[in-house]
Amino acid sequence: MAKLELLSPAGSSEKLETAFYFGADTCYFAGKKYGLRAFSDNFSEDELEKYIKYAHSLNKKTYITVNILAHNEDFDGLAEYLQYLYKIGADAIIVSDVGIINLAKRVAPNLEIHLSTQANCTNIESAKFWADMGVKRIVLARELSLKEIAEIKNAVPHIELEAFVHGAMCISYSGRCLLSNYLCNRDSNRGQCAQACRFEYFLREKTRNDEMTIQQDDRGTYILNSKDMKMIEHLKEMVDAGVESFKIEGRMKTSYYVANVTNAYRRALDAVISNKPFDEELNDELEKSSHRRYTTGFYLGEQNKEYVETSLPISTYDFIANVVEDSADGFITVEQRNRFKVGDELEILSPSDSFNKVFVVNRIIDDKGQDIDDALKVQQILKVECPYELHKGDILRKKRN
Repeated sequence: MAKLELLSPAGSSEKLETAFYFGADTCYFAGKKYGLRAFSDNFSEDELEKYIKYAHSLNKKTYITVNILAHNEDFDGLAEYLQYLYKIGADAIIVSDVGIINLAKRVAPNLEIHLSTQANCTNIESAKFWADMGVKRIVLARELSLKEIAEIKNAVPHIELEAFVHGAMCISYSGRCLLSNYLCNRDSNRGQCAQACRFEYFLREKTRNDEMTIQQDDRGTYILNSKDMKMIEHLKEMVDAGVESFKIEGRMKTSYYVANVTNAYRRALDAVISNKPFDEELNDELEKSSHRRYTTGFYLGEQNKEYVETSLPISTYDFIANVVEDSADGFITVEQRNRFKVGDELEILSPSDSFNKVFVVNRIIDDKGQDIDDALKVQQILKVECPYELHKGDILRKKRN
């Protein structure tokens, strides 16, 4: 079996550290320009160098997104940026624009190139073309079935294949969308998507000016807002089809989302590697962070394409606190993120054996050393009595009523 990689999103340094702590092999993230998530925090050039070194110190990898569909003006300074990424040790760049690929080959010929899903690679001939262009890995279009993926791998066995396994789906082909540009004057293909597909839309009858909500039938709604992808039960099938890197969407999502989803897929992928059965509890785990209803998208065939009638996310748990110091003397030190009280039952999210253990809060001590019954202040540092040994990076959450 080829070495399998879990690839997590990092829209900020906190999310990068969280992803690595919860088991990601690699993180993908962007500098301040040239990536498709302009409204993430992203990384300055100094931060890129710092966190590439940090990843390498953990024996992890970093892929830098340079995946805009470029206009002429976008090439100003781009050659120097690509050379800088090679100099500081980026393990690969993720690119969709053939012009940027051509430039990278010319100015940084030893910088590894991965083809972005934004390039819409959906067939064998395209895969052969990109391989001939010097692309080492293809991030496949989300519109492919497992059967089609296997056909591509069989035809181009030397190319690495990466595929999305979890997160938001785009209603437009592999993310090439004009809706945000049209409605909000924000170019989604250059990193400024307003997610106009998530807006609520109505039909209006022209003659009577009657407004009608869009109805759903048993085959779907056929409208803009897709369900989220979830392939956690089907990783073995993806491996068999030739996928080597399993990508989680979500650079704009919260650190808690990154922790929750990375942790679940780490455990599921480890089970595949160890030839162990899938743990059904991981399905419940993925209900505990914000998401839209789930679908397997196009992977399992045409009949499984599903869309949704609402854009409202759902979740069964609230993110309560980050553990910021290792346990000591029966207490954990936490940074509060949502309100909790003495008497609340909290659950632990951890890559360790403390995962999903539950305890009742018996005592909370504030930063002045005073006992309090109600943790109200966001990001306040608190000590919480806890019977389990936890570590910096673990997370506390609470089931919603």
